[in-house]
Formats: sequence, structure tokens, C-alpha cells
Amino acid sequence: MEKLRPSDPARIGGHRLLGRLGAGGMGVVYLGRTDAGALAAIKVILPEYATDDDFRTRFRREAEAARRVESPWAVPVTGADTEGERPWLATAFVPGPALSEAVARCGPLPARGVRVLGRLLARALAAVHAAGLVHRDVKPGNVLLTVDGPRLIDFGIARSADATALTATGLVVGTPGFLSPEQATGDGTEADPASDLFSLGCLLAYAATGRPPFGSGAVDALLYRTVHDEPDLAGIDDPELRALLATLLAKEPGARPTAAGLDTLIAEDAPDGSTDWLPPDMAALVAERSAAVLDLPGIDPTVTDDTAPPAPGRRKALLFAGAGLVVAAGGGFAVREWLRDDSGSDAAASGERAWIIGVQADLSGPRSAAGRAQERGVRIAVQQFNARADKPFTLTVKVRDDGGDTARAVQAADRFARDRDVLAVVGPTGDAATEAVLGAYDEAMLPVLTVSSLQLTYAARARKSFFQAAPSDGVLAQPIIRRLVLRPDVERLGVLLDRVGGQSAYQAGYLTNMLTGQITTGTTYPRVVPAGTQDLAPVVEDMLAHASDALFYAGDAAGAARTARALAATSFKGPRMAMHTAMDARFLKDAGQAAEDWEFTAPFTDPAAPAAKKFAAAHRTAFDAAPAHWAAEAYDAAGIAIAAVTALAGTKAGGPKRPSRGALVAKIAASTYEGVSRTYVFDDDHRIKGDDAYLYGVRDGRYVYLGAAPKATA
Repeated sequence: MEKLRPSDPARIGGHRLLGRLGAGGMGVVYLGRTDAGALAAIKVILPEYATDDDFRTRFRREAEAARRVESPWAVPVTGADTEGERPWLATAFVPGPALSEAVARCGPLPARGVRVLGRLLARALAAVHAAGLVHRDVKPGNVLLTVDGPRLIDFGIARSADATALTATGLVVGTPGFLSPEQATGDGTEADPASDLFSLGCLLAYAATGRPPFGSGAVDALLYRTVHDEPDLAGIDDPELRALLATLLAKEPGARPTAAGLDTLIAEDAPDGSTDWLPPDMAALVAERSAAVLDLPGIDPTVTDDTAPPAPGRRKALLFAGAGLVVAAGGGFAVREWLRDDSGSDAAASGERAWIIGVQADLSGPRSAAGRAQERGVRIAVQQFNARADKPFTLTVKVRDDGGDTARAVQAADRFARDRDVLAVVGPTGDAATEAVLGAYDEAMLPVLTVSSLQLTYAARARKSFFQAAPSDGVLAQPIIRRLVLRPDVERLGVLLDRVGGQSAYQAGYLTNMLTGQITTGTTYPRVVPAGTQDLAPVVEDMLAHASDALFYAGDAAGAARTARALAATSFKGPRMAMHTAMDARFLKDAGQAAEDWEFTAPFTDPAAPAAKKFAAAHRTAFDAAPAHWAAEAYDAAGIAIAAVTALAGTKAGGPKRPSRGALVAKIAASTYEGVSRTYVFDDDHRIKGDDAYLYGVRDGRYVYLGAAPKATA
């Protein structure tokens, strides 16, 4: 929760405001408390919309409809003022984690639990639809789990079924991955109650498997798969549940059940006040959140004068404002963590607080080589800082291994976020882990810099403290195009997108195909093959038959090797390249002589690069080995964090001043850092600016560094 700003009101409609929960395009959401002590989330419409008569009319109609929603499984509207100078709408506060957090922490629900969840949420939607509303954003983050059942929340974009939407025509409203096909087309087709049922099917599939049924990653890819592909229900063995999900996820709206009809299709129901439908660890999480709120003492009125210190015994009441948000939003902290004393009870043994740079990495899973390289890079950065004679403090490295597993990743992030001595974190190693932890780090406003998570977008939209310190796989399409197409002997680039490569391959292949005609005079011939395609020879022959005089493969190492062997069997002599994810020992082994002269454009530098030589020498001294790929980038990421901490620490009597996490985020966002791999400057979304990349080639059966990838000319 953010503090109130000077321009924010102190009270709204009988609620004393405690802080900001968030802000959107049409209003600000506050955490408030009535004089009786009840907590509420209050959405206040921005002035520019409040003066729009048409908007106010629609807001009045929707608020009235929302107040008609009566269901124990939907969070109720507790108050509204649609006629005042600043229209507002309040809903009840619910103590419990979001379904998205609960599944990320504890894993999927059993089949019975999914059916119970589905039946109770169907009743909530039936009440929504009976009130003349369409929710339009049914997703795991909008379902809270409590000790007596789930609650559907967030009617912020719900609207009357017979009213004009509050959004621009053609705008996709909702959350990609949980939208219906009719919403995903973005063709102006209005969502109706059947859309909510499709979204509920996506939510239940997520609850059963731990993943969205149409994958994750780039928005365009998600929307395409929603409209055209079958849902991924692998791992759901219960035939009754599979049949239920298949019905809900029907592409045609008329083939889906109504919310009221779905209630009658499901037999299971949850006993009142029971959590036996949840796995034990998830039930414990729900109970912990609820108990933490119930155990708190009575709440005194909020202190609004910042200059007046809280009286003894009121410290917990004031901190509860922050704790309330965490419980409501399903955040990573238990309330008691927020009630710890700030005097440094978890200080170092010397009595002084530690200054820690964290490393969250895959050290035991599929990307352990990259994770270990990054850990070593951070350790060298910290070692060099501590060797300075003028250092204002001594840094410590703390490492947590998430094994590339999302549940372990969330646990690691929570532990870092709770440790007040951790100043910043380098990691995680992979996309899935990064997507899982963004919420935990954002809530704690703990700076986290990743150098090897390269998705163009993440399902978790909050990026307040997250820095992507490497160009995404989509951005790397530009140096790929410049290397392959900007040469006199190439007019057409063949783009082979192998679905086995997942989102990385999709981003690289799709954008390479799309951007070639925009940044060059060349053309493309694209082919997409399903994951698992073994014989690529016919595909390669087709690409050559369509005058492809250069070839780019987007996929994994095994597929790149099959492509190389198929290409070697032809007379093709033109340039050929694969994305960096295929650049490993398997490609060399499987492709054999056919691997010769293949090239790769990668976001990681090499010890042979001139700027990295001093770092490489330090690495050899420390570890008796040359640095592996990604080590230099992690060294730079640690350097960015260390530079920000040092700049803000300054000096004071008794030692340097410890900067807040929020100040560190702002400092990193505004900084320019000259690293050994690139110059680091971040845009407004905390993504690195530019598309600096590096070239590698296969020469005499081994990978050779070829230098920097070509850049755009002025």
C-alpha cells in the first residue's frame, strides 16, 4: 500500500482513508475504514471523468446494478455516491489470499476442490448476471480464499449487460489468458454472461493444473491461442472434471452452460465454515491470514497528523493499515511480519544490520548452469566492492536456490522480501520463476534485476520494483534481421518457428518475421511447425523452394540440429542462424558436421570481449575457471544495485544511512551504468533500452565469439 498523497482526501463517504491500494485509468482505489472499524476498498473516479455527464450516467447505472449483486460468494458493495463531486464505490474487505497466490505457493487443487470452487463461483456469477452485470475479468487474482469459501471480487470493469461499455470500441478488456474467444478477437463484440463462463473455465483449469490453459507470455500469442487452439488440460485425470472444463471452454458461447445451470451440473458443495476441500497447506495459508486479522487488538482512529508520534499501544493499529492491504490483495506477508519491531531484531551478530545483495537463481534445476554463473558474477562484484579501502559499509551475498520451480521461487522471494537487510536481488534465472515472484517483490518494493528472464511481457503486470536488465527475445529480433538480411546476397529470409521452443521461440520467430519488412527491404517466408515435429526436411525444402536465401530457426537445440542436418542435405550455402536458446552442447553433438558455420545472436557477452577481460581475469582468480555465459551480466546487475546503494547511503554519525527500498528502485530507474556487457539505461517500464547483442558461430566444431551484433545505423 502507498501512503496518501497531499492531494488525496482524508475521508470519503464516512470512511477514513488509510492509504492507496492502486490506481487505474479511471480512478484511484483507497483502503478505508468506517467509524465502526470496518475496512473497505473505495474506488474514487478521477475528476476528468466525474465531469463527463455520459460517464457519470453509466457509472450511476453500473453502481446501482452492482449493489443488487447478492451472494455470499461475491464481495458485496457496501456504499456508493454517484452524485457527489468525486463519485465513489466501496466494497467490503476480505481477509484471505488470492487463488493465484495460493496455487503458486501450495500447488494445484485436487479435482474435488476444483469442483467445489467452480460451484461456489458459479453461484457468485449467477448473482452477478441476475443483477444485469457481466464481470468481464474472472481470473485467479480476482478470487479470494477465506475460511468459509471463495469470494469473487473486483467489479471495476463489470458493466450492465444492456449498457455501453466504459472503454473504447475494439479495446480488449480483461486479462489475456482468461478471456473468452469473443473478447480476445477485439473486434467490438461485446462480452456477455457466456464470456464469464469461459473465463471461469480458464480459472478452474488453472486451479487444477497450476497454469493457464492457453499458456502465458506475449499478449498477441495468448489471444491467438485462445481463439484458435484447444486448451491445455494435461495432468487432469478426473474424467468428470475434464468434461466440465471442456464444456466451459467451448469456443462457441451458445455451447457453454449458464452460471445457474453450472451450479446444477456440479454435485460437490463445501460444508459451512469448512476448508476440507482445499489441500492442507492451502487451508493452513487461508487460516493464517484470517487468524492474523482476528488476533489484532481493537483499531483506534487513524492518525492523520504525520508530525504527531503514535501513542504507546497504537503502533500495531497504525501498521495494520499496511497489513490489511496485504491480506486483501493476497500478498506474500503474514500480518505479524508487518508488526515486527523496526529496531533491527534480525541484525547481524555484531549488533549491526547486514547490507545484503540477494541472488535468487536456479542452482539445481534445468537452468542450473546459468544460475551458478550468475551467482559467481554477483559474488565477484561484492568481493571487489568489499576490497575497496573507502567502502562505506561491507556487503554480504545471500543466495536462495529455487530450482526453476515456481512454488519454490515464490517461497524464495517471500523470504528475501521479509528480510529487511536485503537491499536488492539479482534473479530469477528463468521466465516462469520471474513471472511467479513479481507480485511478492513489488509488494515489498524490493529491487529485483533479472538478466536472463527474457519474455517480452509477463502475466503479472505490476513492475514497480522489477528491472529487466537484458533485451527480451523479441527485441533480439532486430540484430538477427540486421545480421541475416542486410547483405547483398539475401533478399528473402526463411523463418522457421518451431513450437517446441515455447514463448521464447514464438517471440523471436514472430517478431523476426514481422519486423524484417519494416527495417529492411527484404521479405520473409515463414513456416510454423507443431511441437514434436521430427522430420523437418520437407519444411526446409519448402522454404528453399520459395527462394529463401537465408534461414533463421526459432526453437530448441534438438530442433536446430534437425534443421541443420536437413539443410546440409541440400545445396544451400547461404547464412543460417538459430536463437541463443539452441546454443548448447546438444546442438553440436546432434548436428555434427552440419553445425559448421551456423551462427547465433545472444544477449550474453563472452570472456573474449574486450570490455569483459578484467572481469574474466577476476573470475579466473576467484574460481579457477573462465566465466560461463550470464556471469558478466549478473556482475553488472549487482554493480547497478551496489552503485545505487552507495550513492544513497552517504554518511552520518555512527555510519552510513541505509536507503529505503523505494529510494533504491527510483535511483536504479534513473541511473545510467556502464557495465562490462553493455550500458544499462531503463525505460519507464524498467526494461533495458537498446538491443545490444553478441554474435557466436560454430567453427571447427566449437562455439566461437564473433563480436558485437550489428546495430542500427543512424
